[in-house]
Amino acid sequence: MQTATLFNHETVALDGEHFADCEFQDCRLVYTGGPVPSFSNCRFVNCEWRLDDAASRTLEQLKLIWAKGGKATVQALIKDITGAAR
Repeated sequence: MQTATLFNHETVALDGEHFADCEFQDCRLVYTGGPVPSFSNCRFVNCEWRLDDAASRTLEQLKLIWAKGGKATVQALIKDITGAAR
């Protein structure tokens, strides 16, 4: 677990990591589809969020579903992500 760490202008691998009271400034945050990271009381300033490998392939699959007539399915996932479905 990373605790009370300042990440500045770094590429940070997120898979399976746990961050508490950390600050990320001008970082590239990379998730590749492994265990979901957790963040507790963290701050993000001007960061780039990247999906690579399996995570990127999942995004490509969602684009395909959308393009092949599954717009409602993808919109339902977006509502779930944003909390609009509640």
